[in-house]
Amino acid sequence: QVQLVESGGGLVQAGGSLRLSCAASGRTFSSYALGWFLQAPGKDREFVASISWSGGSTYYSDSVTGRFTISRDNAKNTGFLQLNNLKPEDTAVYFCASHRDTRTVLAGTPDYWGQGTQVTVSS
Repeated sequence: QVQLVESGGGLVQAGGSLRLSCAASGRTFSSYALGWFLQAPGKDREFVASISWSGGSTYYSDSVTGRFTISRDNAKNTGFLQLNNLKPEDTAVYFCASHRDTRTVLAGTPDYWGQGTQVTVSS
């Protein structure tokens, strides 16, 4: 089983940057794919980015490609999402999630989810 805790959210001006962290517990984290999702007010949760267990494969939604970067440090059981050139429309709660299969993360149905961290971008 994997437990996930996000941190690093906050209030930032448009054009600014944040680095989100996802601390994982459990021995299986290093063999599981990791994903980040966001949920804006009044909207459904949507996929942002994913990374394979080895870090060798990454995927991004079109809206964040070129601005966000997903990474992981398996030795520290931690995943990251670097958010650059933030826009007001990026305002949302950001969740990390994990599953043994990258395809399940991409489908938005991973088994394990964190509680989320709020990112607010002011114009």
